[in-house]
Amino acid sequence: MNAALQITRLHAMYGMRHVLDGVNLEVRAGEIVALLGRNGSGRSTLAKAIMGLVEWRGDMRWQGRSLAGLKTFEIAQAGIGYVPENRDVFPTLTVAQNLMLGEQKHRSKNSSERAWRMSDMFAMFPSLYVRRDVPAGVLSGGEQQMLTLCRTLMGNPQLIIIDEPTEGLAPMIAQQVAQHLLALKAHGIGVLLIEQKLGMALDIADRVAVMGAGGIVFEGTAQQLQKDADVRRDWLEV
Repeated sequence: MNAALQITRLHAMYGMRHVLDGVNLEVRAGEIVALLGRNGSGRSTLAKAIMGLVEWRGDMRWQGRSLAGLKTFEIAQAGIGYVPENRDVFPTLTVAQNLMLGEQKHRSKNSSERAWRMSDMFAMFPSLYVRRDVPAGVLSGGEQQMLTLCRTLMGNPQLIIIDEPTEGLAPMIAQQVAQHLLALKAHGIGVLLIEQKLGMALDIADRVAVMGAGGIVFEGTAQQLQKDADVRRDWLEV
């Protein structure tokens, strides 16, 4: 399977602070890659670099096309969706209006890709249907996380980058999120999952990458990570 997203020797800085130091990573179509690491390891910065939200140098290619110089909206239009950790909802707009803003308006006539609809989002998360006419700003943190994920899916991405999707969610809702990520994989969508909860991440990931000191310090299967006590001790355990 060819890599949909290919990252080679990626560097990024905040001012004088070197955050990413030569990251190499691939995410293929229809697979879930869990990106693990302690806070400050560079995981969220990597996501922002992919989306053009921080300056970077190196080589990043999406389906063979360089992402260098592209604006964030151009990267999104190319098929990469991003669900940030901070749950960027439009607080004064209703749930339904937030979803409408995420809808991809211009699709290729020859495209065979599945088009996600608002009804699909409400089927995935029935609580959003119940609150469809409620301003997003009054939703709970967990509901806002669901809404942000659904709004991103309305753009019909082929790759979704999702940062800490289960943060603040009740265990039952977190399990629903995990099942929906597996459903995205079944639709051929690639998922780059940034997650602190190792149990959920290792349960659904096809491959695992561990970040430390601004680079990838481990890449392999969940089973290989579970057997590597040194990596877990040095780069994951508190």
